Amino acid sequence: MTSASAKTKTLSELGLTARGGRNPRVSGLAVDSREVRDGTLFAALPGTKVHGARFAEGAIADGAVAILTDSVGAAMVAELDGDVAVVVAEDPRAALAGAAALWFGAQPETMIAVTGTNGKTSVATFARQIWTLLGEEAINLGTTGIEGAWSAPLHHTTPEPITLHRALSEAAGAGITHAAMEASSHGLAQRRLDGVHLAAAGFTNFTQDHLDYHESFEAYFDAKAGLFDRVLPEDGVAVINIDDPKGEDMASIATLRGQEVIRVGHGPNADLRIGTQRFDATGQELRFDWQGASHQVRLNLIGGFQAENVLLAAGLVIGAGDDPDRVFEVLPSLVTVRGRMQHAATRQNGAAVFVDYAHTPDAVATALRALRPHVMGRLVAIIGAGGDRDTTKRPLMGEAASYHADMVIVTDDNPRSEDPAAIRAAVLAGTSGGEQVIEVADRAEAILRGVDALGPGDALLIAGKGHESGQVVGDTVYPFDDVEQASVAVSALDGGLA
Repeated sequence: MTSASAKTKTLSELGLTARGGRNPRVSGLAVDSREVRDGTLFAALPGTKVHGARFAEGAIADGAVAILTDSVGAAMVAELDGDVAVVVAEDPRAALAGAAALWFGAQPETMIAVTGTNGKTSVATFARQIWTLLGEEAINLGTTGIEGAWSAPLHHTTPEPITLHRALSEAAGAGITHAAMEASSHGLAQRRLDGVHLAAAGFTNFTQDHLDYHESFEAYFDAKAGLFDRVLPEDGVAVINIDDPKGEDMASIATLRGQEVIRVGHGPNADLRIGTQRFDATGQELRFDWQGASHQVRLNLIGGFQAENVLLAAGLVIGAGDDPDRVFEVLPSLVTVRGRMQHAATRQNGAAVFVDYAHTPDAVATALRALRPHVMGRLVAIIGAGGDRDTTKRPLMGEAASYHADMVIVTDDNPRSEDPAAIRAAVLAGTSGGEQVIEVADRAEAILRGVDALGPGDALLIAGKGHESGQVVGDTVYPFDDVEQASVAVSALDGGLA
């Protein structure tokens, strides 16, 4: 909630109209009834299990002067005692996002957002790094929190509007001029980004994930398309990975809105066209074309897909107004995003260990395919699957790993409230079986055994948790960091060398 202060705005100043023409002054916004104070506008939103209007009585008792809700919530509020203005919106989430934007006011001057199943964090972080290298005060917001010239934690990839616009306002107040956001499908479906002023928006890819939340692939795609058909203004720039099967569909949506489209990919229709890539143990040489001119840069990044991420980020920065040649000059200075194909440790025999956030079947396959050209020997993969999440992808995770890796270790990820053994069994069901697929329940032991299996020229990919610093078992979060555990394992096996 916004803190109580002398600051007030009327409902009309927040773009809201209450029944009966009432227009009280509001001193704060809240979506959690426990945060309501005197003068608060309480957003009673429909939920998947409980309607927020069930908490309206307590909010009114604690001083709420207005309730923002839908027609169902309005009927519930009408049964309550209390003198409160009621704002009924067909889409109260969108109305809340607009109100939050008006309440907090300031945002960084230049903002971009990126959506897609995989790669959002990398693209947003690379965009922030490019801006920083160009001398701008920049941040990225998403899965890893708020990072850059100003930092703060976030509990969701795309926070609810009050938290989001408070953070944007505070960042602007701290001198931040440029911000790159991750736009999750949940955040887009729930209108959390509405009210953010975007100069450009990007699309990485579309593969299976979050079908525990979205009703179908079509609904999942429609949620992501909302970034272009609703949030990005008509004069914005859309930067699209057209190598993805859904890329041209997304580009068509952007074109219909009148947005300029920058296509990224390997094909002849790409504006930022990826040409030759040459891989070595520490990175790659990349040749690409832009507006008839060829460019060659060294990327100290592992994985061929990183070229797509880097050029998507470059396209977003260009689309937001920066000079292309200056952008291309700084690309060799980009560094690995935390938990994304991150080099965690190297054994004394030269075998390398990498940590990646890959937690979908496509991401696992992409990560292993991307590692292969950098590795002379065998590829070992450690995988698992999260509890209380999309169950259909679990055997597909096992299938992807066993198809692309020479050895697979199935272990626990974040089991949450589910039986860890049942999750592992579902992942194992998708593997090809055999001596090169083993099950190790304890994640630390799995990492130790994976590192121990590495010979000269081999590489280990620890997939699933990436940047996370905890493992969720039941309701408890235990300290656990894959990068740290990899370093510990190498030290233990090689006598202190990591």
